[in-house]
Amino acid sequence: PRLLSQFFFADERVTQVVAEINGLDAELDPQQYLVLLNQLHLSQAHLLAILEQIMEECIPTQRHSRDYLVKFPEELLVDNLGNHMLFAAECLLAGTFLEVEEADRAQLRPQARKLLCSLELVRTVLREQSLSQPGSYPEPVQAVLIQFDQLFAEFELSYVSSLVAVKSPEEIYRQQEIIVLFCETVERALRLGYLTQEMIDGYEPLLMFTIPRLAIISGLLIYPEGPLSLEQSPEQMSRVFSPFYNLLKKIRDLLRVLSVEELCLLERSLCTAE
Repeated sequence: PRLLSQFFFADERVTQVVAEINGLDAELDPQQYLVLLNQLHLSQAHLLAILEQIMEECIPTQRHSRDYLVKFPEELLVDNLGNHMLFAAECLLAGTFLEVEEADRAQLRPQARKLLCSLELVRTVLREQSLSQPGSYPEPVQAVLIQFDQLFAEFELSYVSSLVAVKSPEEIYRQQEIIVLFCETVERALRLGYLTQEMIDGYEPLLMFTIPRLAIISGLLIYPEGPLSLEQSPEQMSRVFSPFYNLLKKIRDLLRVLSVEELCLLERSLCTAE
């Protein structure tokens, strides 16, 4: 059950697969090469997962901040992101990485080299520790883990920033405003009886359409100074709504001529229409 013992055997597996790949002629047996490459990715992912647990156990208060992850596109926030970072670093040093521009590759290579050297040091230190005292993490071990954690975070941010457009602080703030708008919309809908708590607790599928519809009305009429404010330019709005700036203006103008009773009827119909 000790994490260091688990790390030892996971590290052994990575070493074994690497040795098999190095002893194989990929041109003569491309199918076996692909099989081993997949095994390497899986074994490395397992090794990194155990290493993550070790760092949480060993240096929980000294971990490098991961606040920058909120800037990443949601499609990148997957379970194997760390393993992809490691693979990207290896490809950068091997000169086989073509996803980013050459200027960015030149800047990323030194970071990739430091990261991979740090990982090798971590593997060596943890292997030695697992064979001597698998239940403790002395200060030298902690220092190596802290350095690796920092280098990993720095490379991850630099690599993703060179690959995709990360969210600016302004865009993150706009998204938070949208979250607040949706929360206030749900609270108002519950108060007016448009929705029930049972629908929310039961994850009623219709809510996926109902809440955004009600949020548009709330954003245009009830909270006109929020994220749907049309007093700002499209460039100042969140990218979620900016493409529909002119359409939102038309919707707002139509809503303004409705009476209270008509608005209530409209909102109720939006809660039932498919």
